[in-house]
Amino acid sequence: MKRKIMLPIWLRKILMIFTILGPGLITASADNDAPGIATYSVAGSKYGYSFLWLIVVITIGEVIVQEMAARMGAVTGKGTADLIRERYGVKITTFAMLALFVANLGTTFAQFAGVAAAGELFGVSKYISVPIAGLLMSLLILKAKYKHVEKALLILTFASLSYVFAVFYIKPDWAAVGQAIIRPNLQFDGDYILSILAVIGTTITPWGIFYLQASIADKGVEMHEYGNTRIDVSFGAAWGNVISAFIIIVTAATLFTSGIVVSDAKDAALALEPLAGNWAGVLFAVGLLGASLLAVSVLPLSTTYAICEAFGFERGLNRNPKEAPVFYGGFAFIMLISMMIVLIPGIPLFPIMILSQAMNAILLPVLLILILRLANDKAIMGKYRNSKGVNVLAYVMTALIMVVTVVLLLEPFLTV
Repeated sequence: MKRKIMLPIWLRKILMIFTILGPGLITASADNDAPGIATYSVAGSKYGYSFLWLIVVITIGEVIVQEMAARMGAVTGKGTADLIRERYGVKITTFAMLALFVANLGTTFAQFAGVAAAGELFGVSKYISVPIAGLLMSLLILKAKYKHVEKALLILTFASLSYVFAVFYIKPDWAAVGQAIIRPNLQFDGDYILSILAVIGTTITPWGIFYLQASIADKGVEMHEYGNTRIDVSFGAAWGNVISAFIIIVTAATLFTSGIVVSDAKDAALALEPLAGNWAGVLFAVGLLGASLLAVSVLPLSTTYAICEAFGFERGLNRNPKEAPVFYGGFAFIMLISMMIVLIPGIPLFPIMILSQAMNAILLPVLLILILRLANDKAIMGKYRNSKGVNVLAYVMTALIMVVTVVLLLEPFLTV
């Protein structure tokens, strides 16, 4: 008889966690996309460790928001856009979808900016890399069995794990890291406030909320098995932000201390030189390209799905363009306009990525307020409504984002 191999209890628990991971981890991994990498790199190189406290706060916020979306998907079996239309009617739905469209359009062209930046590190002009990426991804999304491609792209994004190894290789000042986490070092200037919004907007994304809820609904998760989904969502959000924190730590320990402020992909790649040497540019480019293509594969499609769902238009890749003209037309418009913006001669790629994420944060409260109201609606959620603690944290976070936005708008007048 063969003898069974008994694994240690701690190892069995770790393996059990990996068996239940799914949409939550995928959403969090896609959140570390090209504009995310750009935002964290600039923040670390320009302000050192001072944004680490914000990562901790935003992690709590992301867990709360993503858990709400997942719970609504499990309870109702419907997507966010569907619930907004049913509960609030056409006018509010139109306003919400406009906010989602603008945010997602900005993030989509930020992904193409990531493709362009990665291509330049390989010596390929953006006038070649961006159209080829757009054409290939469109064909894969519309024609191929994309699930296999998505898995391959997800593997490429694991290049971001290099930041974890780099942190322990370069041995940063852990006392300074710990101090930055527990003691915020706030600055009252436009660039710093814009960076705060960019960090918030690249972490808690409007598209991520809609994508996650739709994934949970499509997966058919029910509340009796929701415990595993909550673990998936919470672990995914926490893990994604651990990577974000490590990007900031690496860039702070290497670039900030050397007085190098990231302004393009070549600057950002320098942070990995202590670990990868001459291969730093290649490693950074692979991670940036994989993250960009993964997000490009999700964003335009999820946007048109949500808008068509909200207004009752025919949708889905199982329908042809004549049957679903709004669905396919919206997808084509988002892809084309995003590529055209990135191909404007001389447009700064990294700043455009950061500005797109700041715009995400500015538009985020519109959607958060609607989602909070849905998550507290007894007719929709029944006994699975938000607890008081969740509501307090979520409303405080929404209010803070709005305050930071107002301060950013008023800052030029207050500093005169």
